[in-house]
Amino acid sequence: MNALLRAVAALALSVAASGAAWAQAKSAADGIAEYRKMLEDGNPAELFEAKGEDLWKKKRGPKNATLEQCDLGKGPGVVKGAFVELPRYFADTGRVQDLETRLVHCMATLQGLDAAEIAKTPFGRGEMANVTALATWVASMSRGMKFNLSQAHAEERRSYEIGKRVFFFRGGTHDFSCAACHSADGQRIRLQDLPNLTKNPGDGIGFAAWPAYRVSNGEMWSMQLRLNDCYRQQRFPYPGFGSEVTIALGSYMGVNAKGAESIAPAIKR
Repeated sequence: MNALLRAVAALALSVAASGAAWAQAKSAADGIAEYRKMLEDGNPAELFEAKGEDLWKKKRGPKNATLEQCDLGKGPGVVKGAFVELPRYFADTGRVQDLETRLVHCMATLQGLDAAEIAKTPFGRGEMANVTALATWVASMSRGMKFNLSQAHAEERRSYEIGKRVFFFRGGTHDFSCAACHSADGQRIRLQDLPNLTKNPGDGIGFAAWPAYRVSNGEMWSMQLRLNDCYRQQRFPYPGFGSEVTIALGSYMGVNAKGAESIAPAIKR
């Protein structure tokens, strides 16, 4: 009888401990969500939005021209709704481009700036900082709209399939992949929720939240920088700006996010 009582007591303690751990985890997640909600008021991304809008309308470069005739996929100068349909295929370049590479293309063709030099510039500096500001403003013009990336063109479908393969590819010193963190529900790291990006993760989550302002380092992060840092965490070499790999990953995540509402530019820890 004493043995039975001890077993029941041990089971009760185990259940209580599990319940306490679950409650603690839940409160931590709720706390982070509340923290983010508080930060949304006065998101510093608004400063980058204003800079991006000014850059869009300002005459610059050797051609002393604005970007107001830049075609982001919906016709020259049309910004609203463009972000939630990128990456997409562009006939004038013959390839799939994301928002940042398309902006660099327009900066080169319309303003006469050197696209190769911009691509080599570190994030946050010179013209690359301007690209991030422009991307932030363009993204803000589609806030609240739902992602709907095209798969009509063969190159768009090809980009998606490449992105899918890259997402699941394991390698590096730690044998990591994008899927190691983002292919299952309910995963987290350091109290940080890890969205499942193999499907629509929900409104304003994952692909639907970038560009975003990072409170931890006081910087505006574009999707290209976000992917670059993911590769750093995987112990992979940094991909080149606008590489086919990063654009393909954007295609894969963007197509999977169909129907998700954009909150970009968001704010992150």
